[in-house]
Order: sequence, then structure tokens, then C-alpha cells
Amino acid sequence: RLHATDVTSSSFRLLWPKLLSQDTGYYSLEYGPRADPARKRTLQVSGAHTSLVLSDLAPETTYEVVLIPESNVHYFAPQSTRVTTLAEEISPVQVLISESGPRSFQVSWAPVLDSVASYQLLYGPLPGNSVEVLEVDGRHNSTVVEHLAPNTTYLVTVTAIYRSGKERSLSAKACTQEGERG
Repeated sequence: RLHATDVTSSSFRLLWPKLLSQDTGYYSLEYGPRADPARKRTLQVSGAHTSLVLSDLAPETTYEVVLIPESNVHYFAPQSTRVTTLAEEISPVQVLISESGPRSFQVSWAPVLDSVASYQLLYGPLPGNSVEVLEVDGRHNSTVVEHLAPNTTYLVTVTAIYRSGKERSLSAKACTQEGERG
């Protein structure tokens, strides 16, 4: 039976039983997003093959795949399968610190992805090992961190928590301003 292995967010490997040989024919392979049949593609594969990697696919997309053995000896029924690519697990690629004051600063990050359930912000003064945690909804891409010490360097880590359960993190340093003297 036609089936897929090694599924990623942009590729998968198709495996099928040996039905043909180099001399008895070739395979027509049709594949495309189930939701968008117009984007179907067709490949011809030598009869000697029993596997093929399809790449440059869209993440979190269900593909319909049909393998048609074009034999000049026997009739073989087409085989089909459905494969859903994985969500794209991208780490936050940018963490920006802005609007820094003596007791607060704003943290923003990009990109914001549908596959992220929530973001977790860890922050604490450097040097030191006390860490505070803030949970931020996955739809937001910035938050204000408050109640900080003036004139202090903080390490801020933004962790994207994906719906799949995976996590990806990126850190940045932030400095609070000197407090008012007086």
C-alpha cells in the first residue's frame, strides 16, 4: 500500500510496493492540497522506484496523493493516500526591548504564528538566579514587564509554546533606566 513516512512541515517520503520494473512501465504520481485541487501536480516516476520524497510543501496542509501504475503488461489499480504536513515550528526570530524606564520595559517579538498556543516570558536580573514568569496569549506579540529594579540588566527569554507541545526560545538583554535621584 502507498504510505508516507518522514513527514515534516514541508516534505514527506512516499513508499509503495514494487508493482512495476524498469521495463514494464512507469508511475504517474499526482499530488496536491486537498482543499485546493487546482494546485495538483503530476510527476512521472520510473518503474524501478518504490519511494520518492515530495518537498516544497505547505505546512499544516493535507495532501491527496494518487499513484497510478502505468503498466504495459498488467492493469494495476491506482493507489491513494492522504498525508498532512506538520505545523511549522519556528522560533521567535526577533525579540525587541523598547520603552525602557526605571521600573519597566516593553518586550515584543516576531513572527506571530497560528501554530503558537501561548508565549512564556522569563525574566530576571543579571547576575542572579531569580526568575519571574509571564504567560502571554498566542495572539499577542508584546507585553510590558513591570515592578523592576532601576539601573539593572535583565535577561529576557521569550518561549513560543506550540499547539503540538513543542517549544522554541530566544533571549535578549534589557536594561532599566537609572531611577530618579533625590
